[in-house]
Amino acid sequence: MPREIVAEIGQAYEVLERTCAVIDVPVAVRSSAVDEDGIGESFAGLHDTFLNVIGADPVIEAVIKCWRSLGNQHAIDYRVANGLEVEKARMGVVVQQLVFVDVSAVAFSANPINGNRDEIVINANFGLGEAVVSGLTTPDSIVIKRSDFSQQSLTIGAKEIMTVRTENGTSEKPVPRIMRDMPVLSEDQATEIAELVVKLEDHSGRPVDVELAIHDSQLFLLQCRPITTLSK
Repeated sequence: MPREIVAEIGQAYEVLERTCAVIDVPVAVRSSAVDEDGIGESFAGLHDTFLNVIGADPVIEAVIKCWRSLGNQHAIDYRVANGLEVEKARMGVVVQQLVFVDVSAVAFSANPINGNRDEIVINANFGLGEAVVSGLTTPDSIVIKRSDFSQQSLTIGAKEIMTVRTENGTSEKPVPRIMRDMPVLSEDQATEIAELVVKLEDHSGRPVDVELAIHDSQLFLLQCRPITTLSK
C-alpha cells in the first residue's frame, strides 16, 4: 500500500476515535466495489468484509484484503456472467464504527421470493449479521403487510449459529438452546423495521434490500441497496 494512503488511513482512524470518544474503536471494514450493489447486480457475499477490527494497523491490513477480494475467482466469474468489467474493476473500502449488536436483520421492502410488492420480509438472528447474510444459519422469518403494517406470519427459525465478537475479530458460536425457540424480534421492533424499509424504498424509488442491527433497543441502518431479483 502506498505510504500516503497508509498515513491517510491512520489519520482517519484517529479522527474516528475522537468522534466516537473511544480509543482503539472497533470497526467494520467493508468492500465497496464501484459497480457493487447496483440495480442489476448485488455482489452479495462475493467480496470480503471484516468485523471487529481494532487499531490502525489491522484496519490497513483489512483494507488490503478487501482490495484483494476484487480478484476472488467467484467474483470474477460473477462479473463475466453479468457482462461487467473485469480488468478495469476498482474496489473502494468503507470503514464504519462497529455496532455492538444484540440482534441483526435483513429486510426487503418487497417479497424477493414471490415478487409481492405488498409484503415486507424480515429475516433476523441473534448476534452480528454475518451468520444471516452468509447463510450460515436459519433465521426467523417475518412477513408484514405493507398497506397497514400488520404481521402476516412469523416463522421461528432453527437459529443454529450466531456470529459474535471476539478479542480480535469474530467467530461463529451455537445459539444457546433456550434462545432457539424464542422470536428474535418483538412485534414493535418488526414494525419499526417495516416502516423504515418503506421510507427507504420511497426515497430510492425502487424496492430495497436492507441490513440492520439492534443494540439496547436502538435500531441502526447499516446498508441499503436495490433488490436485484425484481423488475422495476
